[in-house]
Amino acid sequence: MERRSLEGELRYIEKWFLLAALIGLVSGLGAVAFTLMTEWVEAVFLQGVAGYVAPKPGLEGGGHVIPEERLLLALIPVIGGIVSGFLVFKLAPEAEGHGTDAVIHAYHYKDGAMRRRVPLIKMVASAFTIGTGGSAGKEGPVAQIGGGFGSLLADLLRLDARDRRAAVAAGLGSGIGAMFKAPIGGAVFASEVLYIADYETSIIPPTFIASFVSYMIVGFVHGWEPIFWSPSFSGREYSLYSFPTMPAFALLGLVNGLLGVAYVKAFYGIRDYFKYRLRLPSVWKPALGALLTGVIGAFFPHVLGSGYGWIQYMIRENLVFLPLHVLLLLPILKILATGFSVGSGGSGGVFAPSLTIGGTVGVLHWLLLRQLFPGYDVPAASFIIIGMMSFFAGVGKVPLATMLMISEMTGNYQLLPLALIAITLSYVLTGRHTIYESQVYNREESPAHGERKIGHIQMLLDKLAERRPRLLKEVKAADVMSKARARLLCSDPGARAVKLARIFRYRVLPVVDSAGRFAGFLSVDDVMLGGERSLEIEVCLLHLMRGLTVPPDATLGDVLETMLQREFDKVAVVDGEGRLLGIIAYKDVVEYLIEREVRV
Repeated sequence: MERRSLEGELRYIEKWFLLAALIGLVSGLGAVAFTLMTEWVEAVFLQGVAGYVAPKPGLEGGGHVIPEERLLLALIPVIGGIVSGFLVFKLAPEAEGHGTDAVIHAYHYKDGAMRRRVPLIKMVASAFTIGTGGSAGKEGPVAQIGGGFGSLLADLLRLDARDRRAAVAAGLGSGIGAMFKAPIGGAVFASEVLYIADYETSIIPPTFIASFVSYMIVGFVHGWEPIFWSPSFSGREYSLYSFPTMPAFALLGLVNGLLGVAYVKAFYGIRDYFKYRLRLPSVWKPALGALLTGVIGAFFPHVLGSGYGWIQYMIRENLVFLPLHVLLLLPILKILATGFSVGSGGSGGVFAPSLTIGGTVGVLHWLLLRQLFPGYDVPAASFIIIGMMSFFAGVGKVPLATMLMISEMTGNYQLLPLALIAITLSYVLTGRHTIYESQVYNREESPAHGERKIGHIQMLLDKLAERRPRLLKEVKAADVMSKARARLLCSDPGARAVKLARIFRYRVLPVVDSAGRFAGFLSVDDVMLGGERSLEIEVCLLHLMRGLTVPPDATLGDVLETMLQREFDKVAVVDGEGRLLGIIAYKDVVEYLIEREVRV
């Protein structure tokens, strides 16, 4: 935890202004390129071959065309599944599924490190998934594009782990802000989506800068209008804040909370079946999922693609093409289609499908009130917008960001106070069920920086500097280090790390090569999260935390400073040739001071 004075804060902003602007520039250009690529794939396959034209969102809107011969609607998504499967599983397995979760995982478990090929592969694979009719959104791919560039920039500039994570988060937020023309919501989203019940406040300055720049890029290319057109609610406050509208909004939050739990369970149930139980080569699994999506789409084309145009129809109360039986089935069918498209290993986001689900539940509430109360004149848009907010706020665990993002996407901020009750109920009911499985509960539980340990190290260093400064200079690393009781060879499989962890109860193990030279620390949690593949490959091919070394004559002050800089409570003591001599953990420092009755 770094203490910064006003001068330090100004230096922090100065450093990040250019870096964040560069990240925002790439995120904005990535969003533009990805949109154009997706539209091209859609024009070639869905429109050109199948003859299906989806409705468009926005002020001008647009019609749609559903072909009489719908067999091709079932087959076209398979093309996207084949392309996605081969690109992802042959070149970059990290691009599987929804990209936002991959960025969250990199933030918490990999110090923000992302392979350089991932953003490009994610962009192409997702463009084919969505452009051929897969039920997925554009936010995940763009989040991975922005986050990937943030990681690359951090590597090029040799930034430390803390700054790399900030760069990745800035890319995540600016990608979201660019794709949805929601710069404020996108920036807050990056801070909020990392946790179930917490915020990463330290990344807010660079994220706001990056999100602003990416929004400017997209605005100059695609215009400044919000994604959706929405009517104004000015002058309708009396009806919005009265019976039966207020109780109906509360009921909407309850229903979306319960449906959100079902969505998360169904999505990961489908994902687990495809990933662990289905006996089929991984490269072909997205094609099978796409075929199942296509079969649903042949009967209900409303599930294909992002669904934004159908949401716009609902907002305009144009329900001629959305009869009651379609609206009743659409939330369930969209959940299934999203699970088949993304959970099977396909590539795309889960935000857009969530909006379709929540918006449809909202319009159903509005239709019910119209039946119960003849003459009810509150616009359907109010229920649709609050439905979208409350559903994704619950399943994504991002209540504040969702309110801001959807307000920006609709250009309507008048419903924010009314949305609070629905969002609160949905958020509470979903509990720890989240569509982003890499989220951790709060900062204290994050492997990224282990807030409590790092805070204790900072306090210890401060107190020693104030009361026992000689100790920081006189005590050497060799005096404090302990013998490494358990160590891994580079050639050991990941399964051996799990075995040693069970014997010694260590969660982090040192790794050495055949000559005993220190290679890095390996987190056993990373091995477990990587599944069967991580258990089989050599540990040096897994993600190692490198650079955490000090020589035996390093001072205690150097040791504690190294821990703080890397936000990790362990360092390796190595000789001049890099051979591992011992380990110093934070507890070793504390035990050393206790044994010598040093009071701080």
